[in-house]
Amino acid sequence: MSTLTAGKAANYALQAVCYAAFMAVVGYFATSPPYVHLPAGQAVVKLSLQHAGQRKEACRERSAEELAKLAPNMRAASDCPRERAPLVVDIRMDDQPLFALVAPPRGLSRDGASTVYRRVAVAAGTHRFETRLADSVDGTFRFTGQRTVDLKPGRVLVIDFDAKEGGWVFRE
Repeated sequence: MSTLTAGKAANYALQAVCYAAFMAVVGYFATSPPYVHLPAGQAVVKLSLQHAGQRKEACRERSAEELAKLAPNMRAASDCPRERAPLVVDIRMDDQPLFALVAPPRGLSRDGASTVYRRVAVAAGTHRFETRLADSVDGTFRFTGQRTVDLKPGRVLVIDFDAKEGGWVFRE
């Protein structure tokens, strides 16, 4: 019996050593290297939007001959292609490009909303932002905006787009 208890004692001792080593590794990586979210004097600008571009083609009315050729459950008077135009986003900060991108519509048939998420660290201070968005096939910037923002160090500015609210939204 003494060999059985000596084996158990050795197992417990080995487990204690392994647990101590594991805790030491976790403790080291929890404190080193120190994590710095943003360097001193920096702020973050985030672009986050979801918007559906206009349809690439307008709806058209089907003729009586076309409707007769279709199955009874498919006889819709209008034929509306679902594909949407990509979004063209151009955001400038102090007359310098900050975000310039083209966001394609989501979905296999390219009929969903385009989604954009970008972030960049910038120097804190007062900055002037110019925002433009094109959501049509011809690429015309239909939604524009300007705003001057005083970014404090360590703060986040979120630039969003909401057509219901009239266009560009800036949240600090």
